[in-house]
Amino acid sequence: MTTLTAPERSSAPSAGAYRRFLSRHISWVPVFAAVAILIIMIAGAMASFPNFQLPRIMSSILLDNAYLLVLAVGMTFVILTGGIDLSVGAVMAFTGILCAKLLGDGVPVVVAVPAMVLIGAAIGLLIGVLVQFFDVQPFIASLIGMFLARGLAFVVSLESIKVENDGILWLQSTRFSFAGWYITPTGVIALLTVAIAAFVLRYTRFGRTVYAVGGNEQSARLMGLPVVRTKLSVYVISGVCAGLAGIVLTAYSGAGYPLNGVGTELDTIAAVVIGGTLLTGGSGFVLGSMIGVFVYGLIRTIISFSGAEQSWTRITVGALLLLFVVVQRIIVSRSALSR
Repeated sequence: MTTLTAPERSSAPSAGAYRRFLSRHISWVPVFAAVAILIIMIAGAMASFPNFQLPRIMSSILLDNAYLLVLAVGMTFVILTGGIDLSVGAVMAFTGILCAKLLGDGVPVVVAVPAMVLIGAAIGLLIGVLVQFFDVQPFIASLIGMFLARGLAFVVSLESIKVENDGILWLQSTRFSFAGWYITPTGVIALLTVAIAAFVLRYTRFGRTVYAVGGNEQSARLMGLPVVRTKLSVYVISGVCAGLAGIVLTAYSGAGYPLNGVGTELDTIAAVVIGGTLLTGGSGFVLGSMIGVFVYGLIRTIISFSGAEQSWTRITVGALLLLFVVVQRIIVSRSALSR
């Protein structure tokens, strides 16, 4: 009898500990799923394509998607509060072409670059004011911001404006190489943005307030947290990231163009959701959004290697979004049952 019951007694605590660990860290499940998908895709690509060199490919993905990574950081803040920002692609296009225009007119780069970031912050503040003080839905408020920024981009110029400023072009042309890997200053900017955002969300009072507001705004108000200031701030942060992304994209392409970033807001949202941030708010991580950007970039790379149509990128990303939305619903349901 003793030998029969001993395994049952020893397995019960371990099963209980596993359930407790899962319930306490359930918000990490989508992130782990994104990491697992990334690893599986890398392994499959390396097995299928002999020319697939991991250091070079991953460096190239960061190079090509640095602007998207910066946008994803700002979008993560907004979605964590339960909002959405559809203006980021248009703001990126506006700041990019305006920066190219100012530089072409002889404005120093040390003036033009901060001005673009401030313009992005101003548009983000406008959206935040509409959401918070005029009770406009985030979808509509950010749609207004999108039309405003896109229209202003066309006011600046209807055609592409080439950038010839050495300071901006240096951001993309310079490469720092080590052990087969390489990174450009635009990639450094993107990774620094991720690091700063991760620190803010993890170790500051503002970051904890962002999670509290997204988890339950009414409870956050009752606890005396600065809900209004926080919701305004996340849209300003998203605008700042969009302005910075405009500079990064201008450096990457070597020109500003009013139609840059069309549909990029949807790619950004997709990367954030694939990275594990709940669309309902209150749960998610900037590092997860970075993983989502790499998954998105790797999908495009694998499709290019296979010679298939790029339309399969949208199909694959759509399938992944469906998978992660289902996972999110399961997480929300489990959290509701555990309360």
